[in-house]
Amino acid sequence: MSGSLLLAAAWIVLACLLAMALRRQQGVALVVLIVLGIPVAGWITLQHGPVLGMAAIAIGACLMRWPLLRLMRALRG
Repeated sequence: MSGSLLLAAAWIVLACLLAMALRRQQGVALVVLIVLGIPVAGWITLQHGPVLGMAAIAIGACLMRWPLLRLMRALRG
């Protein structure tokens, strides 16, 4: 298994653990996860191609669905 996939697996485990944290601690953790997740998805795309890269982005979006939904609602007004 490549380093990028191992890092992605560690990111997923960290995201699942942080989901169990208290709500007030989740805000900063979500920002950190997003900042770390984007380069990991790019690295996966670079090493394994766009199909796996898009799958990584989709998995990240599924794990971060509530912040994404809140962002969409805020943008909609």
